[in-house]
Amino acid sequence: MKVAVIIVSYNFEPWMDRCLGSLRESTLPVTVWVVDNASTDQTVSLIRANYPEVNIIQNTSNKGFGAANNQGMAEAIQKQFDYVFLLNQDAWVDENTIETLVKLGENHPEFGIISPVHLTGKGDELDFGFADYTHLTTKDLLPSAEFTEVNFVNAAFWMIPVRILCEVGGFSPLFYHYGEDVDFVNRMHYHHYKIVYAPVFGYHDRERRIVTKPMEYRAKTVYLMTAFANPNHSFSYCFVKAIGGGCEQIVNSIRMHDWKGIWVYLKYTLGLLVKIPQILRVRNMVKQKSKSFIQ
Repeated sequence: MKVAVIIVSYNFEPWMDRCLGSLRESTLPVTVWVVDNASTDQTVSLIRANYPEVNIIQNTSNKGFGAANNQGMAEAIQKQFDYVFLLNQDAWVDENTIETLVKLGENHPEFGIISPVHLTGKGDELDFGFADYTHLTTKDLLPSAEFTEVNFVNAAFWMIPVRILCEVGGFSPLFYHYGEDVDFVNRMHYHHYKIVYAPVFGYHDRERRIVTKPMEYRAKTVYLMTAFANPNHSFSYCFVKAIGGGCEQIVNSIRMHDWKGIWVYLKYTLGLLVKIPQILRVRNMVKQKSKSFIQ
């Protein structure tokens, strides 16, 4: 099986050796594309010097997570790879992880996204996000099954068959950074593909962050867009969820005397109304089987 690993980078230096070094140790050889979003450090020169086997797509501006991944996906499709493995720049894997995920994909054509178990960078406990959406409490109590189906897994480690990419498409341009993985999973469900994880490991070097007000605003506005774009529900239902949800956030901000929040949610909700023609086009597009958004 030919596997293309796609890493979107921005100032990749702190994690480069752990990330790219782990791929060199993979029991299933892989081809790596780093799509660099205009790093300001020595990312590109260090890769060229120390990892000459890595292919680099060097963007002159930051295109965002989704669009940059789409560039890598286009290379994988054009060069007739069997799988793409989306890997965060601040993440790395065990030597048997990629081979195990590919074997699952070969045995189960209904799997759209196959993930390892996400651990912290230290590897001593579950990543907080993975624990939240799998409802697991410790890495020592993982299911013994060959795989476990879940409704969602975040895009730090995604193995996707290329044939499915050609049906579901790439990341939507409605999302620049954050929310694109939720939208992509919604579309996988629409096309009746399953999301699973296997009892092998990936390591994500992030810690639970203190949620600031700007982060809270961003999370809630991104949720509104994912609700509006969700093809699993009617447009009228999604309109109510998104626009009604925005109005609810405005009312809540008024009650809490959060003047900044009032402005953020009012502006975003009005922006959603303006974007309705674009949202409708995207909703109709992703319901068709095609490699949408992958140039």
